[in-house]
Amino acid sequence: MLQSSKSATCKVRCRPPGSEALPQGIIVKTSNLEMRPLWSDTVKPGNLGPSANLLAIAVGIKQKEIVDRIIKKFPARDFVVMLFHYDGVVDEWRDLEWSDQAIHLSAVNQTKWWFAKRFLHPDIVAEYKYIFLWDEDLGVDFEKLCTSLYLSIIEDEGLEISQPALDPVKSDVHHQITARKRNSRLHRRIYKFKGSGRCDSHSTAPPCIGWVEMMAPVFSRAAWRCAWYMIQNDLIHAWGLDMQLGYCAQGDRMKNVGVVDAQYIVHLGLPH
Repeated sequence: MLQSSKSATCKVRCRPPGSEALPQGIIVKTSNLEMRPLWSDTVKPGNLGPSANLLAIAVGIKQKEIVDRIIKKFPARDFVVMLFHYDGVVDEWRDLEWSDQAIHLSAVNQTKWWFAKRFLHPDIVAEYKYIFLWDEDLGVDFEKLCTSLYLSIIEDEGLEISQPALDPVKSDVHHQITARKRNSRLHRRIYKFKGSGRCDSHSTAPPCIGWVEMMAPVFSRAAWRCAWYMIQNDLIHAWGLDMQLGYCAQGDRMKNVGVVDAQYIVHLGLPH
């Protein structure tokens, strides 16, 4: 009887707030971003599956060509695409072949973190295995990025939070740890023996180890569920958030956070 009482108490306490008046069997806590047909009673199977992923990008019409090249790297069979239009321009994207399958959100002069806090709640994106939360000024030449290989690497290495490395020659590199290492699959730490902010084999904290930049982070669903709660309502550029992401690494940030060298990009550093 004691066991039964504890079980009943847990069921009540674990219910989503506001659902107390509903029978247990009809409660649905999570959703997804799959679009449904408006004019037909027949629901066609979508692209979502247990391994479907999400790509969300903050975009402006000035970078339309660059964004088009980025999205073409993310196959529709593996990714749902969401665009955050910070300039309010939406219709001008409709001529792109993938536009009708993408989800478009518009709010003038807001950053991707403003959008992410309001539209990427963990219960909404719970079905997506990895969430790519990228800026728009990223070069993705064909020979430099293959998203399926990227996913394979981070899953094999157990990375909960990651980013593709930056081409050190062509990129606007702000932090040494993001620069690509040649003949390397990925790296989790850097070594810096001169100047301020030195990093060595004894370093245990960002930005020497367990750190990615906020320009092109990739989160596992578990890591995103944690990171979402750190995004405050007034967060703009996310400066400082990168130093705290280790809390969301689902374990040891020195092992579960890394920069992928084998699949790299170019940070163009373009103004909005």
